[in-house]
Amino acid sequence: MSPDNEVIERSIREPAVFDELYGRHATPVYRYAAQQLGDHAAEDVMSETFLVAFERRSAYDITVQNARPWLLGIATRLMRKHVRLEAVSWKGMSADLAAQITPDFIEQAGARIDAKRLARRLAKALRRLSESDRETLLLYAWGDLDYASIALAMQVPIGTVRSRLNRARRQLRRAAGTETIEQETDHGRVDASPQHT
Repeated sequence: MSPDNEVIERSIREPAVFDELYGRHATPVYRYAAQQLGDHAAEDVMSETFLVAFERRSAYDITVQNARPWLLGIATRLMRKHVRLEAVSWKGMSADLAAQITPDFIEQAGARIDAKRLARRLAKALRRLSESDRETLLLYAWGDLDYASIALAMQVPIGTVRSRLNRARRQLRRAAGTETIEQETDHGRVDASPQHT
């Protein structure tokens, strides 16, 4: 099986070959969009992602073998434009999000508050994250991308990905009430105490 970059390169001469890329990555792109937008909107985002990718395939960086970060980056930008993003993405997501991104938070907070209340607090904290921090966190948690792949998807340096994830994790820990006096490293800076807003 040819790597993605070879498929994309061949598809410039033979457009029908692009279908191989669809077969490999349609499901992960759909799942990523569905977790944020719901099934109906995810179908539209997935279809449009591959349409955009097909149209821009000649601009793909052929040195990158795996096209999934590129495709999830396109999907992320399309979801930003999606009119119903905020209204649909948070509906019914709280419990699922708490289970997927922060299961340890639920366990730690379980003795103090019930999981439903914690899920509402985490969803509220997620809404308060900047768009770029939230998208970075969701690409990591739901897109199942590593830091380097997120950097490719969002077209930012890997240090920016680390910074965004660190900031998002701190805010979620604060919302979950699990911030401790343990030291937290932030780009070479060590804080001996938790940060408060």
